[in-house]
Amino acid sequence: MSSVQSQQEQLSQSDPSPSPNSCSSFELIDMDAGSLYEPVSPHWFYCKIIDSKETWIPFNSEDSQQLEEAYNSGKDCNGRVVPTDGGRYDVHLGERMRYAVYWDELASEVRRCTWFYKGDKDNKYVPYSESFSQVLEETYMLAVTLDEWKKKLESPNREIIILHNPKLMVHYQPVAGSDDWGSAPTEQGRPRTVKRGVENISVDIHCGEPLQIDHLVFVVHGIGPACDLRFRSIVQCVNDFRSVSLNLLQTHFKKAQENQQIGRVEFLPVNWHSPLHSTGVDVDLQRITLPSINRLRHFTNDTILDVFFYNSPTYCQTIVDTVASEMNRIYTLFLQRNPDFKGGVSIAGHSLGSLILFDILTNQKDSLGDIDSEKDSLNIVMDQGDTPTLEEDLKKLQLSEFFDIFEKEKVDKEALALCTDRDLQEMGIPLGPRKKILNYFSTRKNATGINRPTLQPASGANIPKESEFCSSSNTRNSDYLDVGIGQVSVKYPRLIYKPEIFFAFGSPIGMFLTVRGLKRIDPNYRFPTCKGFFNIYHPFDPVAYRIEPMVVPGVEFEPMLIPHHKGRKRMHLELREGLTRMSMDLKNNLLGSLRMAWKSFTRAPYPALQVSEAAEETEAEPESTSEKPSDVNPEETSVAVKEEVLPINVGMLNGGQRIDYVLQEKPIESFNEYLFALQSHLCYWESEDTVLLVLKEIYQTQGIFLDQPLQ
Repeated sequence: MSSVQSQQEQLSQSDPSPSPNSCSSFELIDMDAGSLYEPVSPHWFYCKIIDSKETWIPFNSEDSQQLEEAYNSGKDCNGRVVPTDGGRYDVHLGERMRYAVYWDELASEVRRCTWFYKGDKDNKYVPYSESFSQVLEETYMLAVTLDEWKKKLESPNREIIILHNPKLMVHYQPVAGSDDWGSAPTEQGRPRTVKRGVENISVDIHCGEPLQIDHLVFVVHGIGPACDLRFRSIVQCVNDFRSVSLNLLQTHFKKAQENQQIGRVEFLPVNWHSPLHSTGVDVDLQRITLPSINRLRHFTNDTILDVFFYNSPTYCQTIVDTVASEMNRIYTLFLQRNPDFKGGVSIAGHSLGSLILFDILTNQKDSLGDIDSEKDSLNIVMDQGDTPTLEEDLKKLQLSEFFDIFEKEKVDKEALALCTDRDLQEMGIPLGPRKKILNYFSTRKNATGINRPTLQPASGANIPKESEFCSSSNTRNSDYLDVGIGQVSVKYPRLIYKPEIFFAFGSPIGMFLTVRGLKRIDPNYRFPTCKGFFNIYHPFDPVAYRIEPMVVPGVEFEPMLIPHHKGRKRMHLELREGLTRMSMDLKNNLLGSLRMAWKSFTRAPYPALQVSEAAEETEAEPESTSEKPSDVNPEETSVAVKEEVLPINVGMLNGGQRIDYVLQEKPIESFNEYLFALQSHLCYWESEDTVLLVLKEIYQTQGIFLDQPLQ
């Protein structure tokens, strides 16, 4: 009885026609549907395992149409491959499987779907298999054509599907234990709704992504396999980042899209955690891990220890090799799949990933010529019979213009090999040539087995000067680059492209540089192959540190506030600044009044014979006191401070532009910054403000700007 009532309720909800209790309503529906059969429109889905449950997700409309065209092309589907999801996945039609292109991921099943039933625990619809969907479609066609309903079918799982009419089709599960007595499955059990065609189920189907790719961004994750509070992988988090960017392109670059000036920015994840922990180190750690508090210790071994791994020469080499080789491999594969790509490349790193990219960028070469000259110098050194002169060495390094300086200082090859970066700087040699010369003679020394003596500072007062960026008096073992910022002695691989911009999210770069002994970053220093650098962080992020105070240590100034993606500041921030400004004005006015009262109270008494003089002085004092507050007007001082802050030189690390950019906290986050500290470190993947800043800076390099500049 309950099953009949539920059928009637579902029918009344889906069809506003008269109640199905009367036979006339069924006949009316049947008469309307008779001889009006139209083939169902299929849509392609793929199966994803989410929280240990199978979830069927529809392809976007463009990908589904491409798959359907390939299916109906009449050609053999075996060996037929259709790229989907912007080229990040390939669907093998014959296998009905979907494979990731740029990263390792379990293959997922693909299905051409026409009929669906509602799942047990949620309201999501599950597609029937293609073969049984075809049986359902044939039965439905006969029922519509012959106007004969109440059709009953049995699925391969011995479940019953009944087609009452075009609007009411139900799916029954057999009662548990009924088959033990050999009885046939019945209609007992809670019925499930059956729907024909994807247009009759509630599911979001996106339109697809623009085919044109304007820019490529590699995204490197931080510690651990999980990148957010939902314990999702870097692939899933970058998917969110990409989705946010597509939405912002439609809202903030609408004119450029309408004029077909832009397409989209492709974000691809780079995973180094899995290769690191597949080296066997987890087995070694498990042998020495205590059995107590097992989950906490596993979390420590799998996540927090990545920081210590990066400070180990052995595993640091594995990490930097993995990151660089993965980016080179993906870049090569991307060019093969997108031969018409003419855009630039940028890199982004979150947490420890930003430090890895920073170290790799500081050890890049300007051009192929630098590496070739280094190889040539090695060959020359190994040839004991022919030793080049200092002038010839400088010519090979394309530094002939500095030969006169060395000749004036009476510096020959042996003396130059003993020079430190500080010595070369005192001679007036710029940063770039200094690095080339030091690296060249370090390579020669390693090849010939000659060790240059290490110069020790004469006193502790010289240590901060020796700790300047890219300046070092220490030498390292064979084949190690001498970078001078306290990095672990490893070989830093070379990238096969030159990144345009480096974005750091929630980055501890400043802290690590300080711990390595670096006191200050040379304002003239810039990455050898990268022009831009943006340090983006949330104000409550416990892992993030600033960079600009290391470039300009003697000046205190605020970071750049990232505008809200909808314009202006958040309401609570404007309210807070208004209250702060009001309190400062009240404070200044109160102090001025107290100062005047105190002066009048402490004024010395005047003799009676000098009344006229005292009167003149008292008349003059109000003028002077009225002039003094005007001299210390808070508005004028604030303007003066602004005028002093504006021309601050933050160095060339970002081409002379600001480096530190801070997000605006949400109103709820301002109530308790400790409560949202962890969340703030993982907020960047879905932050519209972060994504919009990335898009704005990328498209500015192409001369394309926001529709309306944000304030």
